[in-house]
Amino acid sequence: MLPKVSIIIPFYNDPYVDQAIVSALYQTYPNIEILVIDDGSTKHQDVIAPYRSRIIYLGKANGGTGSALNYGIAMATGKYVAWLSSDDRFLPDKIERQVAYMERTGARICHTDYHVMNENGTITEYAAAIKFPSAKAFINGIRHGCPVNGCTIMMTKELFQDIGGFNESLPYTHDYDLWIRVLLSRVDFHYLNEVLTVYRRHQQMGTVRNFNTVMKEANMVNATYAVLLDSLLAQLPG
Repeated sequence: MLPKVSIIIPFYNDPYVDQAIVSALYQTYPNIEILVIDDGSTKHQDVIAPYRSRIIYLGKANGGTGSALNYGIAMATGKYVAWLSSDDRFLPDKIERQVAYMERTGARICHTDYHVMNENGTITEYAAAIKFPSAKAFINGIRHGCPVNGCTIMMTKELFQDIGGFNESLPYTHDYDLWIRVLLSRVDFHYLNEVLTVYRRHQQMGTVRNFNTVMKEANMVNATYAVLLDSLLAQLPG
């Protein structure tokens, strides 16, 4: 039997959420569950209504994306979990292609390439992921920033629990923090060089509206782990 995949969609006042849900519903992979975590929204729930019978819709008090993801993954029943932001979209074979890769390789976590679209859904950048020639180069990339798009990630729920989930005190860089902790746990961070997600960049997204705060938080995370990452890099050949 094909392993189950849980798709977690955190939602907070986002008018694009129905597009994210549709992209999850129309995956070519049959064994999925879709958990939409309403993080205390006050608007746009109406666009979810037509899909309520086909998703698991869970509400909670507003606590930020990290808390919504932690809650959703705790409720998930799949072997694998995938995060889909409410303003992004999965391509139809995203889950099928990534599960096949992970089952074949035994990967516990994997990220992929992605396109960028604008507020109207027009592709503005193709195959936008940073490509690294080696694992050491990738870790060096993480040492200086976050080159991983969280919505391209698939990981085992077991790994997520082992690492300890997202740090809910980090509103914007909870993902960067988690990827670093994965690497420091000596877990191989696989890359599948296929475009399987479309990432929306628009003026209303939190990382655009709060850019300076995001950068300050990212620098803090970077400083927290700098010595440990440098030690890890020093132990790797090449």
